[in-house]
Amino acid sequence: MCFYLMDYRRRTINIVQTRTRLILILIVACSSPIVSADTLYLTSLHWPPYSGSTLKNEGASIAITRAALAAVGHKVEVDFFPWSRAVRMASRVDSKYSGYLPEYAYPTEKFVFSTSMGSSPLGLVEQKRHPISWSEQSDLNQYNIGVVQGYVNTEHLDKMIAQGLQPVEVVASDMHNIKKVVSGRIDAAVIDAHVLRYLLAQPDMESVASRVQFNKRILTEKELYIAFKNNEEGRKWRDLFNLGLAKIDVEKILKDNRVD
Repeated sequence: MCFYLMDYRRRTINIVQTRTRLILILIVACSSPIVSADTLYLTSLHWPPYSGSTLKNEGASIAITRAALAAVGHKVEVDFFPWSRAVRMASRVDSKYSGYLPEYAYPTEKFVFSTSMGSSPLGLVEQKRHPISWSEQSDLNQYNIGVVQGYVNTEHLDKMIAQGLQPVEVVASDMHNIKKVVSGRIDAAVIDAHVLRYLLAQPDMESVASRVQFNKRILTEKELYIAFKNNEEGRKWRDLFNLGLAKIDVEKILKDNRVD
């Protein structure tokens, strides 16, 4: 009888432990994100008209990405974050994200870049009453220039900023920079021409739009890419994207999403 009770207790304990393990497995499974093998997961930011959760097709760059992946039988899901976080989330080894967009190409071992999905005319927003004059980028050293935190500008300008040669103020967004130009707190700010046109076209920006303009000289024409993780998975998605990109009409998508 004693042996029977001991055996019964052992079996009861084993059953409870097994049930506990099953419950823990179910909890972990339910709390973990479901990642589909045929879906590309990316991060991005609110950078109209190129990307943004509230934009038509989530922006031109996202529309191009979806069309390219659909052309080779795959889907795309994009989550939007502030820029620095978008890059950080895509960099994490344990994240579901295989990359982020849109990005300018830059030297890095963490990411590999896709074929270009369009270009970004990068220049300066300035006051209409006080336009700035320059021939070489080093001429900008006489002005206080605004830049957005985490954004790549031009190689020369970023080098001058790093060396302390270029007076600069760093802010969180292009909109913040535009307002600082209007108020005269900075002389000009680095911005994409399409982004400036989109922001100034918003209903609450009418008074601002009459006071600022895009400088007559552009800093550079930057190509836009998807930055994929430099691992087997990232390189696989890069190759699939590039294959699909060759099958679609990129210019039509850009025009449909008002990047022209």
